[in-house]
Amino acid sequence: MDLPFFTLDVFTDTTFGGNPLGVFPDATHLPTDLMQRITREMNLSETVFLGPPESGKGDARVRIFTPGREVPFAGHPTVGSAIFLADRLGRQPKPGPDGAPELRLVLEENVGSVPVTVRFDGDRPAAATFTTAVLPEHRPSPHTIEEVAHMVGLDPSEIGGVGPHGGELGVEQVSCGLEYFIVPVRTLEAIGRSRLDLTAWQRMLADAWAHHVYLVCPETVGDGVDLQVRMYAPGSGVPEDPATGSAAAALGGYLSKADGRDDGSLGWTVEQGLEMGRPSLIHVGAERSGGTTSRVTVGGAAVPVSRGTMTVPHPGP
Repeated sequence: MDLPFFTLDVFTDTTFGGNPLGVFPDATHLPTDLMQRITREMNLSETVFLGPPESGKGDARVRIFTPGREVPFAGHPTVGSAIFLADRLGRQPKPGPDGAPELRLVLEENVGSVPVTVRFDGDRPAAATFTTAVLPEHRPSPHTIEEVAHMVGLDPSEIGGVGPHGGELGVEQVSCGLEYFIVPVRTLEAIGRSRLDLTAWQRMLADAWAHHVYLVCPETVGDGVDLQVRMYAPGSGVPEDPATGSAAAALGGYLSKADGRDDGSLGWTVEQGLEMGRPSLIHVGAERSGGTTSRVTVGGAAVPVSRGTMTVPHPGP
């Protein structure tokens, strides 16, 4: 059986930047174990399988796999899938609030319905922003600062910091559909030097609610950027990820809570993947209403890179 596939680089406007994504259109009918084997063969952080919507509210069914497992939600697959579909569906974009052409889609993921707005550059879909299907869930860290610092190869004094809009940052577990163990790091030098100790990770987080480790630093390299981040996900078969939209969504909830204002709109631009030679930019937004986070958005650009055909065994009758 021959399956067509495509790849995009997501959270970048330049080929060989951002996070590569594998896309298999018209493929949600495949058995789950075959999707997982195909994903391991692609050997990317994530591969998606697209199909027709299963409800009357969506535009496409999207199943997302890392090399290690299927996940309920992920950011760079959501952005990349929306941009791929906007080009494939052939629908005409309409002027958005600022007059720029855009197309609104709803992706049916395992976490629920995810609304996405795709922005066009001329006749080409170039960037997308999604609103998370679930609001942030926060849990405290069960580990000491000393234990956390050892796990990421740093000194306890290097853990902590102040958010871009204010508020002291602490170690916390946060999810907007996928759980992250968030560790604030004070300096660029420290976050660049960090290394995940797999033995410590196995002992502390392998079986925890949040086992993806997300480092957040208020110092940055790029102009107009608010934070630099790194993400380690050995439990999903990803030693380090160059751009992680689901983590950026959790970051929106994390920074919104640290900011603490009653009402207002917040936004941050995040850089990732510099240490891996795949620079990425992710735009994160949060709305606060009545002292809590009422909305989180994540967006970025993507570019098509390749297309091909994978020959796989027929799944049977």
